[in-house]
Amino acid sequence: MHFLVANDDTGTVFPPSTVSFYAIGADGSLAGPTRVSTGGNGIAGGYFGAARVLIASGGGDACVYATNAQSESIAGIQVSTRKLAGTFHGSHADNRLDRNGIGLAMSGGHLYATFSGAGNIGAFQMQPGCTLQFIGDVHAQGLNGGLAEGMAIHANMMVVAYGDGSIESFDISSGMPVSNGDAQYSTGSRDDHAPDAVDITRDGHYAIFGGGSTAAAVEVSDISSGKLTPTAVYSLGSAWNSSSVRLSPDERVLYVSNSSGGRVTAAFFDKTTGKVRQGCTSSPLRGFFTKFTYAGAVATELATGAGGLVYVPEFATGSKSYIGVLRFTSTGTGCTLTETANSPVAGSPASALLSIGVYPPRPF
Repeated sequence: MHFLVANDDTGTVFPPSTVSFYAIGADGSLAGPTRVSTGGNGIAGGYFGAARVLIASGGGDACVYATNAQSESIAGIQVSTRKLAGTFHGSHADNRLDRNGIGLAMSGGHLYATFSGAGNIGAFQMQPGCTLQFIGDVHAQGLNGGLAEGMAIHANMMVVAYGDGSIESFDISSGMPVSNGDAQYSTGSRDDHAPDAVDITRDGHYAIFGGGSTAAAVEVSDISSGKLTPTAVYSLGSAWNSSSVRLSPDERVLYVSNSSGGRVTAAFFDKTTGKVRQGCTSSPLRGFFTKFTYAGAVATELATGAGGLVYVPEFATGSKSYIGVLRFTSTGTGCTLTETANSPVAGSPASALLSIGVYPPRPF
């Protein structure tokens, strides 16, 4: 039960899209993949900050939830059997082609989905057997017309990045998202930063945003009051944008996908103060611009410490995508991120990888 799962996001009408399961070896190597149908089709692209696959480990059987943007549905897959439990839809309004993908987040027995075609956030009750029951949805739009891209949840607070320079939080204590009335432009939006990805610390003190820009930068908001506060901007160097952010299990390292530059950056994070210190950036990953064109959202091998190896989906269209494998090494005051000898690992045919997940998951 140590595996990596990828949403293959196949955009063809037939056959249906798949998720791929890779066994993770004792040394972190990936074996496989084995594929399971999602009962629908993806769009082979979309928002970088949206998580297209999640692993739920609570209760009995672990479940994988993967989105089918072209089919406007969410697939539930049982991990133990590797079988599709069903496909689940939102409201009639949500049945519009989601050209930028459907992103997911979950907490407290609820799963939330960003339907980019309708501009809604749909709420689902998670049911036994990896099934979902639709509850309802709310329209969510940024201050400059953007739609919900990245989402992250801590307790009863959902934080959303709109990709248009604005961010907002919602109260989900009743299951349905209710705005906290704190929609605002990020501090970095005055320059060229546009948050579209978000992560939250384990104690719910800070929200960390990544996004599109001509250089790598992240922004941090103190959310301990239950609302967003103005963000602080931290430059991480000249690597091209920061379209996904992921804290290490011990919260000491912030992994950033420099999507447009085919690199990964590791920064040092202080969970007490919320400050970010520049760390290291990998070289362009093997095959960048020859085998793949963008780097997707990273995941870590382990659920402890700095996370062990770092996996990054490498997005390509028209053929197959890949998964890059990097080793993070702290040198005390600095660090290195180097690609392993067996990287990249080939994905499924016609896959368009932007989202992956690892089981057992990070503990927050």
